[in-house]
Amino acid sequence: MPLARQIYERLLMAIDTGVLAPGARVASARTLASELGVARGTVEAAYQRLTGEGYLLARGPAGTIVSPHLPRSPRAGRAHAPAPARRATTASKPKRLASLASQAQSPLPLQLGIPALDAFPRKVWARLAARRVRTSSIADLGYGDPCGEPALRQAIAAYLLVSRGVPCSADQVFVTTGYCASLTLAASVLLRRGETVWIEDPGYPLTRTVLESGSWIAHPVPVDADGLNDAAGREGAPHARMAVVTPSHQAPLCVSMTVARRLALLDWASRAKAWIFEDDYDGEFHYAGPTLPALKSLDARDRVVYAGSFSKVLFPALSLGYVVAPKATVPAFERALRAAPSRGSRLLQETVAELLTAGHFARHLKKMRLLYARRRAWLVQALREALGERLEVDPTRGGMHLVVRIRARVGDRTLARRAQRAGFACQALSERYATTALRRRSHGLLMGFTNVASPVQAREIARGLRDAFAIE
Repeated sequence: MPLARQIYERLLMAIDTGVLAPGARVASARTLASELGVARGTVEAAYQRLTGEGYLLARGPAGTIVSPHLPRSPRAGRAHAPAPARRATTASKPKRLASLASQAQSPLPLQLGIPALDAFPRKVWARLAARRVRTSSIADLGYGDPCGEPALRQAIAAYLLVSRGVPCSADQVFVTTGYCASLTLAASVLLRRGETVWIEDPGYPLTRTVLESGSWIAHPVPVDADGLNDAAGREGAPHARMAVVTPSHQAPLCVSMTVARRLALLDWASRAKAWIFEDDYDGEFHYAGPTLPALKSLDARDRVVYAGSFSKVLFPALSLGYVVAPKATVPAFERALRAAPSRGSRLLQETVAELLTAGHFARHLKKMRLLYARRRAWLVQALREALGERLEVDPTRGGMHLVVRIRARVGDRTLARRAQRAGFACQALSERYATTALRRRSHGLLMGFTNVASPVQAREIARGLRDAFAIE
């Protein structure tokens, strides 16, 4: 087939399948000829044919575009259509809930782990990022430090010391792409394959996934109102080499680990020469009483690896987290990161560093604490009005979601499925348990409240849930 015909066929297929949408700009003939290694006249011949058939529109110096007047191709419709299951789910939502998820990229109502995206200071962020781009030097365009940008590591160390009571230096802070990367890093540095790790039961599902994918043994340890039961851990897995815990607000029960349990866990780690991985994913969001210090602040024997994330306090698309390594393990963490295949974005890290050092981060957190306390109260009040005596909300002092118990003849999984079919992203508590006995007697629903924008929306959500549950 002649080269011009091949180029014509490629472009025609791209237009027909919707890869090149109406109005999309195509490469200039000179540029495409250079990329393909053909004569410019060959590309121009293909373009002229497509223009003559009405597929392309030449605009002179403004370039050539796909004709905006083309009818939508059936194949393009199939290429861009949502999956049938999603289409059916969306179509089945009540009309009054359409506004709750009108934008495809917006969080679903009651979605867990998503901060208040509508309250993020986008103008401040845009200004800082733009200034960072404008002032970039040639050196800034190269690969950065695999351990993280020095400015961000220093800013994190300063923030943790003042706000979370974690004494550390910048060289102990290592920047990662989030929780899973942080846990994988710590386990690979501190553990041998096949060693046992205590995990909370109930707990965060990805913790078990990460450990098992790395050939470590995840041993569930029950959690009660005081936090992880270390006595049960010592009895069930006495030779464990690490414990992964969320002491500030346990995920998902939101209880805070008592001081007695914290000291007992630290004592176990010291005696057993084991490690504690502290996931302080939302420790900043405490609404009743003083903000709890991190477990790491009590770590006199340096057995705790402290992990945090900016995804819960800023926005998830950052994919930015960090770990604070014990001093003796810093060289091992450095070696592991320098051998890692990928690095985070220097621009994002430097922008977050300026957000911290300029005081914007602290102001944002203060604003979010007040906002989340209000949104939490809105949702609780609306649920009580809609569900009455059938509803019980666990009394927690912090976190980013509610633990709701509903008296019904069906289990929490059934209620969660009904809610999800109606467009709500609440989840069943029982699914977070690894032990069958605990799963059978522990029922509840997990509901994120951070993106409940108003009392009106809270009441709308509560009425929608009541209708979806169809409780007799």
